[in-house]
Amino acid sequence: VAALLRRIDGRQHVDAARAAGKGIVFLTPHLGCFEIAAKIAADEFPITVLYRAPKFAWLQPLIEKGRGQDNVRLARADLSGVRELLAALVRKEAVGILPDQVPGEGEGEWAEFFGRPAYTMTLAPKLAARPASVCLLAYGERLPGGQGYDLHIRPLPAAGPGESGARRMNRALEVLIRECPAQ
Repeated sequence: VAALLRRIDGRQHVDAARAAGKGIVFLTPHLGCFEIAAKIAADEFPITVLYRAPKFAWLQPLIEKGRGQDNVRLARADLSGVRELLAALVRKEAVGILPDQVPGEGEGEWAEFFGRPAYTMTLAPKLAARPASVCLLAYGERLPGGQGYDLHIRPLPAAGPGESGARRMNRALEVLIRECPAQ
């Protein structure tokens, strides 16, 4: 993975969280190459990544082999997976969530996203609000001509007055998308 990485923009946010002994909640939307972000993190520390099990059971071994290697642990998007994420944060490790996935019924709230209501997960904002953790946004920008990737890391912006966690997260995702809309 290191050979594919050109630079890490915002690395100081990860370094500061680790130096402070905090767990890190990485919110990595489907922007650019989301898969590369966890691989880059795993080069330096353990990361537990939430994922949805495939509809076809025969795909499960492929997902485990492709996503869950080295320091990347996979946690299913169910109650047992949430427990695994919480345990990783207690160990002061990193967790990764794709925050732009549509949550299951009762697992989200309606929050504005680019001026429209979007059913938004509440798990990610709840994890981001934990005082013993730092929440960072990350995405892997694909470089032209197969030249590799730049990893961009941003802190989650402060909540606005009366703003829900889901709206705060959506507002942060809007900033990332505006930063790199071609991705």
